[in-house]
Amino acid sequence: MRDPYEVLGVKKNADAPTIKSAYRKLAKKLHPDANKSDPKAAQRFAELNSAYELLGEEDKRKAYDRGEIDAEGKPKFRGFEGFGPTGGFGRAGRGGSDFGYEHFSFGPEGARRSGGPGGFSSFDDLLNSMFAGAARGRGRGQPGFAPEMEPASHDVTAEVTVSLTEAANGTTRRVRLPTGKEVDVKIPAGLGEGKQIRLKGQGLPGPGGIGDVLITVRVAPHPYFMRDGDNLRIDVPITLYEAVLGGRVRVPTLDGAIELTIPAGTTSGRTFRIAGKGMPAKGKAGDLYATVQIALPGKGDRELEELMRKWLSDRPYDPRKNLR
Repeated sequence: MRDPYEVLGVKKNADAPTIKSAYRKLAKKLHPDANKSDPKAAQRFAELNSAYELLGEEDKRKAYDRGEIDAEGKPKFRGFEGFGPTGGFGRAGRGGSDFGYEHFSFGPEGARRSGGPGGFSSFDDLLNSMFAGAARGRGRGQPGFAPEMEPASHDVTAEVTVSLTEAANGTTRRVRLPTGKEVDVKIPAGLGEGKQIRLKGQGLPGPGGIGDVLITVRVAPHPYFMRDGDNLRIDVPITLYEAVLGGRVRVPTLDGAIELTIPAGTTSGRTFRIAGKGMPAKGKAGDLYATVQIALPGKGDRELEELMRKWLSDRPYDPRKNLR
């Protein structure tokens, strides 16, 4: 994947609001619903969501900037520290340790730790700790001493980000696991944010059998739909004359636009329920709730201002009288 800063078109010192603004602008431009004739639209949109998922979270962004994870959010392999300059196994001269020791020296009494608190007193203790007691009962100094490593079977976790439309209709995504293996994941229609899909028998092997793969589904924010359980919500701008006189306005849904009747005298903030146009669900689909918001002209309109002054003079009213 490309550098997430490049994908979002922002500089590395951009603040959080700038990153969020860049994402929203590109999400509207690159959303598959707005590019139905472009076969690569979904791929670009997925890349955009992955970039924002990384840079939009402060901890992940810092880890990426420090070089600890790559552009896909996977930990980078940093190699082994190796042997110290005196022949001891550890991190001699670096003032710290990932394993709780700094330096081991070898002598007549076996391996001994030196430098730094909280370490192991002998090499046997280190091995016992690393291999979960596999070396216990073998005795120190025995010829052919070799601890047995038995990897425990465990699950492998990964994440996949889909658009709201894909979450509603279902889709199949190819996901690269931390192990390097790639799997095809079928995402059922109506799956919500944070839900998990379990792929049995595709994890890591061990004495208890082969673990599973747990895929966590992330649903990317939509440019104008907001999910509320199985329902969807949307703000629909209407003109002042549509609010006063009434009319029919086009409202987008996940499967195409519909016309909504606005009664005369509609107040800004009124919500209309559109049945069955929400997310798929067992038994019955959710609904779409459209809240109308009166939008005034972008520039000053002298005639409108004069009309409002006349209304203020001839027909004053107080919509906030019940708030006193």
